[in-house]
Amino acid sequence: MRIISALGELTELISTFKKNNQTIGFVPTMGALHDGHLSLILQSIKENDSTVVSIFVNPLQFDNASDLEKYPRVIDEDIKMLGENRVDAVFVPEEQTFYPQKPIISIDFGILSERLEGKFRKGHFEGVGVVVSKFLHLVDPDKVYFGLKDLQQYLLIKRMCNDLHFQCKVIGVDTVREESGLALSSRNRRISSDGLKVAAVINRGLNVIKKGIEERKDLQRLLHDVNKMYESEKGFELEYLEAVSPADLSTVDNYSTLSELAICVAGYVEGVRLIDNLYLRLK
Repeated sequence: MRIISALGELTELISTFKKNNQTIGFVPTMGALHDGHLSLILQSIKENDSTVVSIFVNPLQFDNASDLEKYPRVIDEDIKMLGENRVDAVFVPEEQTFYPQKPIISIDFGILSERLEGKFRKGHFEGVGVVVSKFLHLVDPDKVYFGLKDLQQYLLIKRMCNDLHFQCKVIGVDTVREESGLALSSRNRRISSDGLKVAAVINRGLNVIKKGIEERKDLQRLLHDVNKMYESEKGFELEYLEAVSPADLSTVDNYSTLSELAICVAGYVEGVRLIDNLYLRLK
């Protein structure tokens, strides 16, 4: 496995892959890798001749300096995992290398970035758009992989690649979960064992909604009941619970005419912000 930090060395490697007519899969990460990341990596390895993984904690997508500072960084563990799983190259740029000066260009996702996460994390998706655009230009992959736990991010990147004609396919990979149902996240490292038990309520609530929809129950009643469920869970602070159309992330009141539906939730456990979602195909 090649470990690369210089832009020129990455460009040279990608050029070699292209000359050898190798397809390239790319998995962008911020490190602190877990089995959710591994599912993306293994799918890339299966579907491509070469797989490149990046590890870079992108400062542009953090609206909270404390959150950026506390984000887990375990680069040695990450590189060990990647080497054990036959990744071809890991790109680990220094911030000064990747951003020699603070970018003045940003990606405006319009109304799509103002809903859900965008309402609570100002500038987050603009920062995601910049870093992903830079990576896609550098790696020039055939396929790029994102976890569907970050559903809004996946939908926005897919739209960006379509609108700006990036020549890669954006692949969404299903969320990997703990036995408790809690979605795997690098942020889980910052939560105590008792806190992780509390956090499991997030997925329990989503499953209540899923079962209710399968039984054709009223959506607003389901959201109301699960909202109460979250509020009654000691140690869990709900930020939002919303039902939206995946097409444009607009809020929906019922699902009778929809072909797909997403229920998105965010909240805090022990001061750590967690997100999850339920994505349903209805027809």
